[in-house]
Amino acid sequence: MKPRTKRLALIVGGIVVLCAAAAFVLNAFQSNLVFFFTPTQVSNGEAPKGRTFRAGGMVKEGSLVREGNSVRFVITDTEKEMQVTFVGLLPDLFKEGRGVVSQGKLGDDGVFVASEVLAKHDENYMPPEAKHALDQAAAAKAAQSVKTNP
Repeated sequence: MKPRTKRLALIVGGIVVLCAAAAFVLNAFQSNLVFFFTPTQVSNGEAPKGRTFRAGGMVKEGSLVREGNSVRFVITDTEKEMQVTFVGLLPDLFKEGRGVVSQGKLGDDGVFVASEVLAKHDENYMPPEAKHALDQAAAAKAAQSVKTNP
């Protein structure tokens, strides 16, 4: 083989190896990517079916039901509500009327089956996506009440 052909083969081989490595990295990134959705977005069908995602909002007052190790509650963004089930121990900061982010999958019956529940740390903290969604829902509700009450 001529030196020129060897050099070309090394360059082509290096490019193939780099492309394969990039494909593996992107595939790993895609499988670990988890998006955030509000109850309104979930009810509109924007959430992925059969894939893990995060859903967040406020825990509705009076919706918490404990049955042994299983817990059911409703999260709301003040516009729509979503039923959540979780098996395990809830965080100490989990309370009704407070912000929560749950990670899991949407069941065939429309109930969100959480594998992880994250509670708000203090009164001032809320994930930016959840705050934005709650602000949008409150603005839409205010606009709706202005239209109905001239």
